Amino acid sequence: MVLEAAAELDNGAAGSGSGSAEHAHTAAWIATVLRGRIAAGELTPGSKLSEQSLSTALRVSRNTLREAFSTLASESIVTRIPNRGVFVASPGAEEVREIYRVRRLIEPAAALWGEVTPEVLENMEAIVERAQAARDAGSVPDMADANQALHSAVVGLAGSASLRTLMDRVLAEMRLVFHAMASAPDFHSHYVDRNVQLVERLRAGQRDDAAAGLRTYLDSAEAELLGHLADEASQGTNSQGTR
Repeated sequence: MVLEAAAELDNGAAGSGSGSAEHAHTAAWIATVLRGRIAAGELTPGSKLSEQSLSTALRVSRNTLREAFSTLASESIVTRIPNRGVFVASPGAEEVREIYRVRRLIEPAAALWGEVTPEVLENMEAIVERAQAARDAGSVPDMADANQALHSAVVGLAGSASLRTLMDRVLAEMRLVFHAMASAPDFHSHYVDRNVQLVERLRAGQRDDAAAGLRTYLDSAEAELLGHLADEASQGTNSQGTR
């Protein structure tokens, strides 16, 4: 599985344009590639990141790869386990709270004060149409993809490269959190209509309502995720206690 993931990373790197080639031997570029694959759901929580396989696939030294791992570890996207290696992280309750602290600050502000152009609205409408189609088809991964894309577009309204970079990190962590909801496949479905409503409010110029609705949305999602994690932890404790 590690080799397959490495091959996918290599293919993604090769197809990311000439700009990538300039940075192909920098730790920052490697961190960006790995973060993007995690955000896309191609590297899942608990996956071991093999230094040998990845350094070969990405054609970088192990030292460069370790620098990239250090960057991702500081973002809580990977975890180093002594004598075992580097693994894609499995976020817990505190990581979820931190994710939503960040999201509550930047997403409603972007919706309230960002630049909403006709082109941006058309893109958002296309995204929520994809989400609706995915819900109708019962495709949880496609709903998750559309959700990620929409909230990235919301932050994009701010026109800030720094915020976009921050949101890329948050989305990578969010993708890991979504894996914890695999046993609750309807998690994404009841947020599809909220996303539609958000775009409709932006289209109508109702910026205050859009921002307020987004704060309520984020509060609800955080509470649901934390409740699910608490239930999972409780079930695990009960299971251990009955041995």
